[in-house]
This record gives sequence, C-alpha cells and structure tokens, in this order.
Amino acid sequence: MMQVKQAMILAAGRGERMRPITDSRPKPLVEVAGRSLIDRQMDRVEAYGITDVVVNTSYLGAMLQAHLRTRPTPHIRFSEEATPLETGGGVLKALPLLGQDPFFVMNSDVIICDAVQQTALQRLAAHWNDASMDALLLLHPRQKAIGYDGAGDFFLESDGLTLCRRGQRPEADYVFTGTQLLHPRLFKDAPEGAFSMNVLYDRSRNEAGVLSRIKGVVHTGDWLHVGEPAAIAQAEAFLALP
Repeated sequence: MMQVKQAMILAAGRGERMRPITDSRPKPLVEVAGRSLIDRQMDRVEAYGITDVVVNTSYLGAMLQAHLRTRPTPHIRFSEEATPLETGGGVLKALPLLGQDPFFVMNSDVIICDAVQQTALQRLAAHWNDASMDALLLLHPRQKAIGYDGAGDFFLESDGLTLCRRGQRPEADYVFTGTQLLHPRLFKDAPEGAFSMNVLYDRSRNEAGVLSRIKGVVHTGDWLHVGEPAAIAQAEAFLALP
C-alpha cells in the first residue's frame, strides 16, 4: 500500500448555509459533540501518519489560524486566500506546498466514521493506481448518508472504480464525501482564479458521463454531512448511539 505523506484540508469557505453560526466564526470551527469539525479532520490525518498538513483560509482566517496554532501536532502550513478560490482554485494555489506525489484533500464540513477493518484514508491509498488515475474520490452510498438530502453525484461502473456522472437522471447511487486522493498532474493547464474541482474532473468525461482518469472507491464506515445548523444536532445524536 502506498504511504501518502501530504494532506490538505479545505477551510476557506464562507459557510452560508450554516448561518447565523458562521456570522461570528468560520465554519470549520463549528463544534459537534464538543469538538470542532476541523480538529476532527486533523485528528484523522494525524492518525493516518501524516505530520505535515496544509490548510487554506479566507473568511475569518485569522480566527481559524489562531485556533489551529494551539495544536502541538501536526505541523500546519497555511495557504491564505484574499478571496475564496473554491475547491479547485484553492488546491491549485497550495500546490507548491504539497510536493510532487499524490496527496489527500479533505473538506472540513463532514465527519467520517471509519470502519474497523480499514480507515477511509487507508482505503484510498490501498486502491490508488498511478498508471490509471489522476484522482480517487471517496464515495458513500447516498441512502446511508447522514445529514445529506441531495440527489447524489455518481454511479459506479461494473469494475467498481470507474465513475459516471448523474447527469440528467433524478438520483445517483453515491455521493462524494469530500475526501479524495489527488496527483499534482491533475492540475496541469488548470484555469486561473476561483474554480471547482469539477472542472478538472470533467476534462476526462465522455458523452455518456464516464470519467476516464477520475476513479472512486466506496467508504465502508459512516459519513455525516454537517452543512447547516440543524445537521449539528442530527450528527450529535448519531455519534451518541452505542
């Protein structure tokens, strides 16, 4: 299994759906069961064995940086954005801090509960194939997602790895969890400024919606999306279950 050495946590967004809580604090500092969302993600990265993490900041970035500097580990470097660059632009700006090898990228508004046999990050690393993919996305079955009421994002082809967009279909089987393993080559000739990672994913998309260089693997634990105030209580109730 490949050992990934670098990770980035996306934390620059405004968190509009989490207002009014985010009027006075950045969304990554929202607490669920007494622990902030970004600390939960940082704990996960550190448990995997990564000692160097990049965090992008923008809205109330000074507050977020001050909080993270209270952690003795891991070593955290900040990529500051004068205005939010969205997911793709944010990673592109931070790319010089992330090296030349595949690295994890994680959203900071989700909670991942790992399976006993294998953590989510271990699962991504175990399924990485450098010859056939530029990105490997962690997926979760839509109907099992906690705090998520969307239509889903992807289908999986028969090989269990190849992704197909939902397109015009009303629902898809899997939702993207916001955790992924990326190779820097994905960002070759990327646009400047703010843009979504979807722009890069879709460069390998055919007319049927199949993505040739963007793969997916299904998470075997639980996944909680904490996107709005009501989702906090829902997540806390789930985490309190025996």
